Amino acid sequence: MARFTRIDAVIAMRETGLVPLFYHHDAEICKEVIGACHRGGATVFEFTNRGDFAHEVFAEVRKWATKECPGLSLGAGSVTDAATASIYMQMGADFIVSPVFNPEVARTCNRRKVLWIPGCGTLTEISNAEELGAEIVKIFPGTAVGGPDFVKAVKGPCPWTSIMPTGGVEPEEENLARWFKAGVTCVGMGSALITETIIKGKEWASLTLKVKTTIETIAKLKTKSSGR
Repeated sequence: MARFTRIDAVIAMRETGLVPLFYHHDAEICKEVIGACHRGGATVFEFTNRGDFAHEVFAEVRKWATKECPGLSLGAGSVTDAATASIYMQMGADFIVSPVFNPEVARTCNRRKVLWIPGCGTLTEISNAEELGAEIVKIFPGTAVGGPDFVKAVKGPCPWTSIMPTGGVEPEEENLARWFKAGVTCVGMGSALITETIIKGKEWASLTLKVKTTIETIAKLKTKSSGR
């Protein structure tokens, strides 16, 4: 059972503005990565459903994170169908992220009152997703669907829409500034944040610092855009 309500997860995403995402077949590597991100200030983390037996890895990591990462909302991503969503929710996923818009996934998550973040590439998909209860929509791949210009165009007629881009988001201030100036609620970041070099070298302290710096940069950009 999810430990966080859908509103809890949404608030955490809005507050930090960052959702790190990662998958590895080795649960111990996942624990190191999640722990490093948590120490850097990440209160949300997306485990991506990318490999064989990924749900078994998630189950182990979920139990570990409950004890070792207090306050962390841990969800599952790359979920494309309702059956897979059910598996991850049964294993304690706090939210479900999908690269596609699938109404059946929405209905499955809504029955359990678990946050559902669908992948959308058009304003029509976004509108349909919001009708089915999506509090945040994911644009994916972020740059391929139009990048910050697409976000800005959507926010014009639909200022209430909360958007999380994934794909094409980088931890550098110049890149983040374009996204947050356009009006995103938060950003999803995978290999640009959790690099292959970090994983191979087991540079966990470096990852913690990188996450901390990224969250601080986002906070500064959000303060600037609000005029405070």
